[in-house]
Amino acid sequence: MKKTKRLVSMLLCFLLIAAMLAGCKKNNNTANTSTGDAAPAATDETTPTEAATAAPAEKFQIKLGIWPEDTLTDDIKLHEGYVKTFNEKHPNVEVVPDHYKYATDTFVSLAESGNLPTIFETWYTEPQKLINGGFVADITDELKARGWDTAMNPSILNLLSKDGKIYGIPRDGYALGLMINTELFEEAGLVDDKGIPKYPKTWEEFAQTAKTIKDKTGQAGLCLLAKDNAGGWHFSNLAWDFGATLTLEKDGKFVANVNTPEAIKAMEYVKSLKWEYDVLTPDPTNEDWGTGFVNLGTGTAAMYIAANDAVNQPTQVNGLPVDKLSLVPLPAGPGGQYSLSGGTPYMFSKDATPDQINAALDYLEVMGKAPVATDDAVAGMKADAQNKKDSGVPVIPRFPCWIDQKVLDAESAVQKEYSNVDMNLFNDYFNIIKTDGNLRLEEPGSAQDLYAELTKVLQAVITDKNADVAALMKTANDNYQKLLDENVNK
Repeated sequence: MKKTKRLVSMLLCFLLIAAMLAGCKKNNNTANTSTGDAAPAATDETTPTEAATAAPAEKFQIKLGIWPEDTLTDDIKLHEGYVKTFNEKHPNVEVVPDHYKYATDTFVSLAESGNLPTIFETWYTEPQKLINGGFVADITDELKARGWDTAMNPSILNLLSKDGKIYGIPRDGYALGLMINTELFEEAGLVDDKGIPKYPKTWEEFAQTAKTIKDKTGQAGLCLLAKDNAGGWHFSNLAWDFGATLTLEKDGKFVANVNTPEAIKAMEYVKSLKWEYDVLTPDPTNEDWGTGFVNLGTGTAAMYIAANDAVNQPTQVNGLPVDKLSLVPLPAGPGGQYSLSGGTPYMFSKDATPDQINAALDYLEVMGKAPVATDDAVAGMKADAQNKKDSGVPVIPRFPCWIDQKVLDAESAVQKEYSNVDMNLFNDYFNIIKTDGNLRLEEPGSAQDLYAELTKVLQAVITDKNADVAALMKTANDNYQKLLDENVNK
């Protein structure tokens, strides 16, 4: 008898709890993630019984390694707005700000310890290494479900894929050009009657222009980088203009090609900027990607090799008025005129779940960084453009990462609506990168190792007037070949 009463009591308790849960489900439908794993919210066609038995969306976190750094307070406010919009449709997802700056020396330890953000940014030289190392998630299924896999620029898709699987999507692309502080050009008398800089068209003219600026303003004509791999990165573009190709492919293996006459001539040119023309900042061995923008923005250097994706650096970050920045084509050399093309992809931690990946992709749509022109995406584009305008950042065209015409049209319309600069300061740059044969991808093989070896040579030739360029380039070639054989040609 006691046992029967106990069973009846347990049954009544179970039914009471089930009824309470059903009531909660009917009155507290939560938004779905886009994975399709959670049950849909009730619709007019859903019966009361179906609505009552649907499970609420499971709560989880995504860590946004794409969160702005602490100093960019306006950008943080922008993202806070994105989070609000995102959570209106995804109340079950906790967005955790987790600013991350990719670094080759710390990445592996973070990945192996499971401490990478859900989504993060890297460089286009890195995806194949990260894919081969098993550090990033395969997002093919998630992209195909959305139709995003066919919307990507094919050359970028190739960089982010292996064996038919896709591991990332582009944040943006870039092509190197020449950034100009037009205030220094004005002071040196190097602008036309409309205030547009008379920029150098060849590397020979570049040296003369830099010298004129140094003589008339006392400031450096160029901020040359020679502290870290960014120095070799910039130099590789210069070397191409002098006719060099720094890495060859033979019989399925990579071969160093650093000490050719063309590459040596390009390095001799760099040496002349220091010892013949004296147009560099006081110590290029202390100049890196960030300090280059400091010099440009604060007016201690008139020219700097940089790209369209970083126009916020001299302006918003370092105080240059928005109408005093120009971006023009890199000069031509005896071997041609090229713009090194690369960019920043979004990639995902190997530990990210499909739900987390889909939530992060939805967040990118809210940012306006996805290959769609939905209301949310266009609103994100406009919010980004307004933030740039308010922060004194040039609102200029975006590098074409996507091939969907609706997306391209939406981006163009937003750029024109929020434009805050005289596009004559930028048009020549955008025209040249549309020219067939101008864009050139970074050297194959192991670009970061190549850049490191080239930077060693840069450091030597700008600190030693008697440096033997040919001998230094041979050493760089030998070192690079050894690294290729050890790490790539296996």
